[in-house]
Amino acid sequence: MHELTLAEIARGLADKSFSSEELTGALLARVKQLDPQINSFISVTEELALGQARAADARRAAGENGALLGAPIAHKDLFCTLGVRTSCGSKMLDNFKAPYDATVVAKLAEAGMVTLGKTNMDEFAMGSANESSHYGAVKNPWSLEHVPGGSSGGSAAAVAARLLPATTGTDTGGSIRQPAALTNLTGLKPTYGRVSRWGMIAYASSLDQGGPLARTAEDCALLLQGMAGFDAKDSTSIDEPVPDYSASLNDSLQGLRIGLPKEYFGAGLDPRIAELVQASVKELEKLGAVVKEISLPNMQHAIPAYYVIAPAEASSNLSRFDGVRFGYRCDAPKDLTDLYKRSRGEGFGAEVQRRIMVGTYALSAGYYDAYYVKAQQIRRLIKNDFMAAFEGVDLILGPTTPNPAWKLGAKSSDPVAAYLEDVYTITANLAGLPGLSMPAGFVDGLPVGVQLLAPYFQEGRLLNVAHRYQQVTDWHTRAPNGF
Repeated sequence: MHELTLAEIARGLADKSFSSEELTGALLARVKQLDPQINSFISVTEELALGQARAADARRAAGENGALLGAPIAHKDLFCTLGVRTSCGSKMLDNFKAPYDATVVAKLAEAGMVTLGKTNMDEFAMGSANESSHYGAVKNPWSLEHVPGGSSGGSAAAVAARLLPATTGTDTGGSIRQPAALTNLTGLKPTYGRVSRWGMIAYASSLDQGGPLARTAEDCALLLQGMAGFDAKDSTSIDEPVPDYSASLNDSLQGLRIGLPKEYFGAGLDPRIAELVQASVKELEKLGAVVKEISLPNMQHAIPAYYVIAPAEASSNLSRFDGVRFGYRCDAPKDLTDLYKRSRGEGFGAEVQRRIMVGTYALSAGYYDAYYVKAQQIRRLIKNDFMAAFEGVDLILGPTTPNPAWKLGAKSSDPVAAYLEDVYTITANLAGLPGLSMPAGFVDGLPVGVQLLAPYFQEGRLLNVAHRYQQVTDWHTRAPNGF
């Protein structure tokens, strides 16, 4: 049963080939057996899962037949989950049990999904390798010596290892798409505001967006259907109708205009990945797409702009973790200042501290205009580049990452080298656009992804193109040895 996709599980549950309780039990046993190799889970919620599975079976017996009813899910460990540890991969929140469900968790639970647990992640979603977690690094199922990408690396590794068919993740600068590419999955970052951020512990509030990770575009469509929608509790949520994403999966690609930014194919891109991108372009052309070169002239400024804006917002968001109200508190503080200093110094890891310091500096008097305001101006120029490009094309295509997965520890002493791995993904977050990564081949036995970007609220078109591509290729069907 672990080899089934989410769509196949939905069909199996509907025709009573197996029950949700049987499926849940089998997957929990698989997690117990195999997860010690990859460390993809922080918490396994066996009792909760079996209870939800029995409830889903009862709902089906009573005549319900929703596509997600009784299907398994695991949540990245920054989605608040009632009564379950929600740690953000940090010592700071190691003892925090959420008193409520995040909207995403609540919506999927209402649809009948079964929560197997909470997945490992870079601490407070800050990282590109899933090496900064308080609970240890996650390993890539395709090669246990390599990273799975981050910060949703635990979610990606769990699906890649066939521990379950789908997970939730969040994407602040590529943290769904990049690990999807490095583990041979399909990962979707929706338009900013499409999926509620309420109950999702923030890294950078104007950039964070929740979304699905799964093996196929068809599965991502099912999961996004359950996650998307307006939420009055989230001030950044947009009241836009949610279409039936599955209904348009098989639409024709005839005449679809795809843009290839010339800036994507310069120095820094592994030439073998460039070849796989071109091969995917040829497949889409066979399906009727028309491909042309475009330009995104301000892309070169994206990384410096992002690494001012995101740490600045993180500095503000993480100021609430002070050792007073909740979370980690140091032992025997001498006074209030000592409580603040030691609680934060002991509770936050090195990467989080680094980004807090960068963000605080960028927001400080004398530097705010020179750094933060300038970065926001560049952000607007990047958005304008996309708006101009979308006047002539329907989608933008390129590599998801400049390189395949690197070895664990290879970039630990050089954070900037790790930051550069986000070069193709962060622009979508700065502009608020939807983006999708889909499997496109292998380099040295490691998976490679191709990224698609679309205008606002065109997630259906992204899923349509990825699904049609996956009907004529088999990259997404390949599984790592031993899993």
